[in-house]
Amino acid sequence: MDVTATVGAPVGAEKLFEVVADLTSYPHWLGIVHQVTAEPSESGDPSAWLVELRGKVGPFARSKRLRMVRSECQSPSVVAFERCETDGRKHSPWVLTAQVEATSSGSNLRVNLHYGGTLFTGGVLERLLADQIVQGRERLLAVLQA
Repeated sequence: MDVTATVGAPVGAEKLFEVVADLTSYPHWLGIVHQVTAEPSESGDPSAWLVELRGKVGPFARSKRLRMVRSECQSPSVVAFERCETDGRKHSPWVLTAQVEATSSGSNLRVNLHYGGTLFTGGVLERLLADQIVQGRERLLAVLQA
C-alpha cells in the first residue's frame, strides 16, 4: 500500500521541513499518530522514535507500535523514516517520506506512506488515512502558523 498526499503551505521550505523532519510533532497535526517518544542516542540526539498509531473505522479500532529511524535527511528538501525494530523478528516495512519544495507563495509538502504488510487489508488503512489526511492538512497549517 502506498498513500500520497500533498499540501501547500504559506511558510518557507525551511520552516515546513523543520516540522515534518521531527516525528515528535506529528501527534499535533496528524490524528492517526497518537504518541511519539524519542529514543536518545549517546550524543543526546534522537536515533529512533517509538511511534504509536491509532485509528478507528466504524466499529473497528486498531493500534500499532513502530520503532522508526531516520533513513534519509537532506534539509530542507527530503526526509524519510523507516521501521527498524530491534527484537530480531521480521516485520512489515513502513516507510514515510516527506518532500518539501519552495514555491513563490511559500512551500509544498508531498508525503508518501508505504506499508508492505497484510494486517490492514480491504482498503481499511487507505480509508483511514484519507480521512486523516483531510483533517491533518488543516491541523498542519495551524501548527505552522503558531
